[in-house]
Amino acid sequence: MTAVLTWAEVHVIAEWLIRVVMLVYVPQRRSPAAARSWLLLIFIFPYVGLVMYYIFGRPYLSSHRIQLHRRSTELLKGPGRALLGQYAAVPELPVHFVQAITLAENLGEFGIVGGNRVELITDYCGAVERIAADIDAATHHVHLLYYIFADDDTGRKVAAALARAVTRGVQCRVLMDGLGSKKGLRKLAPRMRADGIEVFECLPVHLLRRKSARFDLRNHRKIVVIDGKTGYVGSQNLVNRDFKPGIIYEELVARVTGPAVLQLQGVFLTDYFAESDVNLFLRDYFPQQTPAGGTPAQALPSGPGYPQANAQRLIVSLLHAAQERVVITSPYFIPDEALLDAMKIAVLRGVEVHMVVSRQADQILVCHAQRSYYDELQEAGIRIHVYREHLMHAKHLSFDDRIAVIGSSNLDMRSFLLNEEIVLIVPDPTVVAELRAVQERYFAESDELNLAEWRRRPRLRKVLENTARMVDSVL
Repeated sequence: MTAVLTWAEVHVIAEWLIRVVMLVYVPQRRSPAAARSWLLLIFIFPYVGLVMYYIFGRPYLSSHRIQLHRRSTELLKGPGRALLGQYAAVPELPVHFVQAITLAENLGEFGIVGGNRVELITDYCGAVERIAADIDAATHHVHLLYYIFADDDTGRKVAAALARAVTRGVQCRVLMDGLGSKKGLRKLAPRMRADGIEVFECLPVHLLRRKSARFDLRNHRKIVVIDGKTGYVGSQNLVNRDFKPGIIYEELVARVTGPAVLQLQGVFLTDYFAESDVNLFLRDYFPQQTPAGGTPAQALPSGPGYPQANAQRLIVSLLHAAQERVVITSPYFIPDEALLDAMKIAVLRGVEVHMVVSRQADQILVCHAQRSYYDELQEAGIRIHVYREHLMHAKHLSFDDRIAVIGSSNLDMRSFLLNEEIVLIVPDPTVVAELRAVQERYFAESDELNLAEWRRRPRLRKVLENTARMVDSVL
């Protein structure tokens, strides 16, 4: 007599088949922490875990996008590097930092260029006004790339400046992320196109289209390039400061003039090429530069199209090189083992390490996971400053008062592995001194955590934080 399996037996066999297969598959090309998080989810909820892993678990781009990324990278290595190489500079740095700068060049294709001026802007509305004013002064082209470009007062102010530029014969191109700017693409973009502004959606998500991007792989960059001579990079989106109820965002933006703007241009044109299949790596968009100041600078793009986690590699390298003082400002902190170890080792070597984080939260699960690290960080000697008033959304680091890193990248696995990001490396003591003044204001407007008091927080909070931490590599 032939045995017939019951549905319950089939269910159990299928669950264990999923567990065994994924036990072999998940750890491949993945950190131990990420593998543990996924396997824990899959072992507890096999079907849910399998579906979530299929959607979120593989940080890859489609073959079409990989091909476009490779082609654009070749453009950067070829004519792009020829255009940028004439501005190469050798900053005066202690020997222990030189290798980190070399690492950044090898990771992102851009070397240090001199003759720049870097201005730090902390005034949220003031940054928008400066961008609009620079667009009003444009004569050839304006290129904008933003994760959030909203249909609100802020977005419309910039869109109006672009429309005015078009009437003067200026070429205006805008890239908006398909998820972060979803509403802007639906409502504002059609009006911008009607005004003659080119608008493309970055990493569009369409379930039934072959060239669709995964909705959790996002272009998180914030870049402005005007006439190839003025640029902006930082944490601030083009959206009202209070666009989320009850939350006001605190940001930092760097306004750049000089040859480093051409590196921001190269990153923008790479993304533009990926979305439009139009090659604009032309001399017109890389104008001859005259020195705007004495600051050296270097752009470092990162994202799933690169073989390495560029921003993470840079930050870990700089932490190991630091000798005196490190200040980290980030709204989202979910480190991998290499970053966490580098911070702890820095303290053991006698380096003073500070972190500025936010009391307010706009990502609840991420916030709980982040706070689960505070005990371990404080025990290691890292000083944590919790910003009181607003949501600290600025993303920047300083090392030994010699190097600043400013950009769009958070210190979490999403920014390191999934998002397209951009940071500007500025090895200039003058700029770092300006950044230190900003950091000192943060300290004054923060409450420093006390380890003994922190450990007395309610048990339920500890459970929530540690539970969220179990899936930190999934966030």
